[in-house]
Amino acid sequence: MRLWRIEGWKNNPVDAQREVLQDLVTSAQNTEFGRKYNFSELFNIKAFKQTVPIHEYEDMKPYIQRNMEGEQNLLWNTPIYWFAKSSGTTSDKSKFIPVSDESLEDCHYKAAKDVLTFYYQFNPESDLLTGKGLVLGGSHTINPLNQEAQYGDLSAVLLQNSPFWGHWLRTPDLSIALMDEWESKIELLAQNTIKENVTSISGVPTWTLVLFRRILEITGKKTMAEVWPHLELYMHGGVSFTPYKEQFQKLIGKPIHYLEMYNASEGFFAAQDIPGEEGMLLFVDHGIFMEFMPLEEYGKPCPQTIGLPEVELGKNYALVISTNGGLWRYLVGDTVQFTSLAPFRIKVSGRLKHYINAFGEEVIVDNTDKAVAIACGKTGAIVNDYTAAPVYFSDNGNGAHEWLVEFEKEPENLEAFTATLDAALKSINSDYEAKRHKDIALRMPMLRALPKGIFNTWLKSKGKLGGQHKVPRLSNDRKHLEEIIAIANQ
Repeated sequence: MRLWRIEGWKNNPVDAQREVLQDLVTSAQNTEFGRKYNFSELFNIKAFKQTVPIHEYEDMKPYIQRNMEGEQNLLWNTPIYWFAKSSGTTSDKSKFIPVSDESLEDCHYKAAKDVLTFYYQFNPESDLLTGKGLVLGGSHTINPLNQEAQYGDLSAVLLQNSPFWGHWLRTPDLSIALMDEWESKIELLAQNTIKENVTSISGVPTWTLVLFRRILEITGKKTMAEVWPHLELYMHGGVSFTPYKEQFQKLIGKPIHYLEMYNASEGFFAAQDIPGEEGMLLFVDHGIFMEFMPLEEYGKPCPQTIGLPEVELGKNYALVISTNGGLWRYLVGDTVQFTSLAPFRIKVSGRLKHYINAFGEEVIVDNTDKAVAIACGKTGAIVNDYTAAPVYFSDNGNGAHEWLVEFEKEPENLEAFTATLDAALKSINSDYEAKRHKDIALRMPMLRALPKGIFNTWLKSKGKLGGQHKVPRLSNDRKHLEEIIAIANQ
């Protein structure tokens, strides 16, 4: 039944999207926002795009602030009492994304069921639901502004609202799952899940690896397969899995399935429907209307977006969404590329603000993740995390990229690793290759290996340790890099 439904929207994505927008605009026509933009007069996509401007978080913040203080019917027509505190932003301010009952039911939970459907379609003999799913979720706090409103990381909001039977299929206990302090949380997670029959895990790769290592330390076992013999699935998202895959395979010690999802505070946008293939199926029938902004439009006074019929393969687009939680033509901040047009599949290629383009090299996270994986493969190194930023022209020489890398296993020769990384980047990105030609604009990257734990110390100093928080892989300025170097030098 569910598969039949999925096939329906998968084969008619443009119609599905048109219906989604019609439902959204009709539902919100009597809200404050809907009245401001005459939603009752908007009958097609063209009119919607001409009338409603593109919004970034700062534009929506006044409505959300009032919503958090108890006012309703501002952005969406049903009461909103939950807010997903969004990380993934590098500014110190948090973003609070409204989560309606509709966005829980018709977006997040519906998408989660679809992901399970995909999995069972390819693994009909699976024992996934005979064991427990280990969720490395975020934390949750009561909002002091108003007793009805609560906020937490998205995973915490989903856990708090999931149906009662969902708790039987999950480990650890909610009190541990929702803890704020990550060092104690990892310890309790390890102690409390060792004896469980864990069949699946979902969480950010870095914290999952920390948990694996702690469990192996406690149990004295060599691999996670000895601790959880029925483990069969790891679900990941949020950061590229490429640099981590080798470590996972080694620590788990047996082949398991890996499944990528694109699930953000703003909505569940896509998930891998075919195992092992690059690209995630776009969820076009889950309460979110999507537009795609070519990158050259970003920053213009009236940026243009395109719809699914106009997108091209391999081109970078900024994702713009309108949702059943009350976000309207909202710029998420992620960039995506299409890997397939029938059906529509995407991959996340980076963040709008996470790139290096100081010299016209246009290096995005997708490029550097691949280059790191190639350099690791060729030198036997294992990278835990990295960040890079430009070194500007000076009297002493041309520009360069400076890299800070935290290795799990250092290469025998750091210079050889750097040269391999540089060569890989040239092969992946022709703009970078052109700027590196004869060192005219860019010289060889400068790479520094950091002691383990420096990135976590920096995240902690920002109040961002744990959950979905991550070190920005690339920056077009040196602010984060200088802060991390200062910590390393101490």
